[in-house]
Amino acid sequence: MAIADGSPTAPAPVTRRRREPGGPWVFLAAVVFYPMTWLLARRRMQGLEHVPAEGPALLVGNHVSYLDPVYTAVFVHRARRVPRFLAKDSLWRTPGFGRVMAGSRQIPVSRGSRDAGTSLAAAERALADGGVVVIYPEGTITRDAAGWPMAAHSGAARLALLHDVPVIPVVHWGTLSVYDHYRKRFRPSPLRTTITVRAGEPLPMDDLRARVGDRPPGARLMKETTERMMAAIGALLEDVRGEVRPAGDAA
Repeated sequence: MAIADGSPTAPAPVTRRRREPGGPWVFLAAVVFYPMTWLLARRRMQGLEHVPAEGPALLVGNHVSYLDPVYTAVFVHRARRVPRFLAKDSLWRTPGFGRVMAGSRQIPVSRGSRDAGTSLAAAERALADGGVVVIYPEGTITRDAAGWPMAAHSGAARLALLHDVPVIPVVHWGTLSVYDHYRKRFRPSPLRTTITVRAGEPLPMDDLRARVGDRPPGARLMKETTERMMAAIGALLEDVRGEVRPAGDAA
């Protein structure tokens, strides 16, 4: 957007946006998640303006802790949008929490079964309906000892190629300090630990989408798209962490 003389203008503050309706289950999740993020650590959320005020968007992020979705959900909600996560279908079998997942229209992922592809179809419908879809391309929390991203799966690339929507990199850092699943360590610290969630600018995708023909995108194009997304995530994470990923440690 620009003013009359052609100079750019800053995006309107997210607080001036009209909130996307979420329904009672999204409200209930917010009532639980907001206090949780305050109690576990200090919270820093940056780049909210990169989440579009309306219309579809695909958010792709790193995954270091099982706390990440809580902070991503609050991040998207603070941008006045409703997140739609692709998440393990086992969460739907958790008493109580499963009802929240279903009621807030999250998307179950059934890995290793004939139903595995249905999650991408559901994500495509959510994008077609103008929703904000959140996916962690790695598929699970990283096993990298230093918390850097692992190699990613191709599902996010397929969604990015087949749908002309903003693809927005998002990173989390600090959640691993609070909850480290592999080391079985839970250390909430609202005064000493800071958890940062930062979104970057939408990624350029037109050149990649232009190569999609009448057939589904091939393995080479999917790989290139995945690498572009993960490179953006990695660069954003380096900036948040204030350090460069060691050479030879790339996913």
